Amino acid sequence: MLNWFKKKNKKNSEEAAKQVDVTRGLLIFAHPTTVIDVEALLKDEGYTIRVVSPPPSYRTGCDLSVEIPMEAEAAIVELLHSVGMPPLDVVPITSEGMEPLQFVRQKDFGRYLMVRAANMKMTVDKETREIVNISGGGCPDVPFLATSMLGKTLADAPDLGEVGFSLCAYSLNTAREEIIKRVGV
Repeated sequence: MLNWFKKKNKKNSEEAAKQVDVTRGLLIFAHPTTVIDVEALLKDEGYTIRVVSPPPSYRTGCDLSVEIPMEAEAAIVELLHSVGMPPLDVVPITSEGMEPLQFVRQKDFGRYLMVRAANMKMTVDKETREIVNISGGGCPDVPFLATSMLGKTLADAPDLGEVGFSLCAYSLNTAREEIIKRVGV
């Protein structure tokens, strides 16, 4: 009888170890512009969220999703429904394969810092704060965005949140904000 008890307890402890404490989830949307609006709304409401790239199996044509704390899921979904921006799905992050992909990456080249946000890259001279390169993306406004920023300092470059409305403009603005966090204005 003691052996049966040991086997049963071992099985229960193995099952408990397999259970995952789900603390974060992803809001899945069809369009990047919805994600951008949802990000602004949720941050204004005081939620701690971040925009991420969803795992490939959850992409719906939109390469962005919003990572949320699962304890706030019901309130967030209710809020989004009330303003006409309901998510297509809410996906709990339960395993390594479900982890969102890094939306922002940085590469330090000594004097220069390059930040990539999605497919857009911005490189800045860390000493002068001058924007020396912009590349990537596939949106029709990328040439305009690059022309309006290249050769300007971070302080003098236009706010892309006001100038552009594409996923590329959003990504480039995210890269700029990350660079400002690292090197200042």
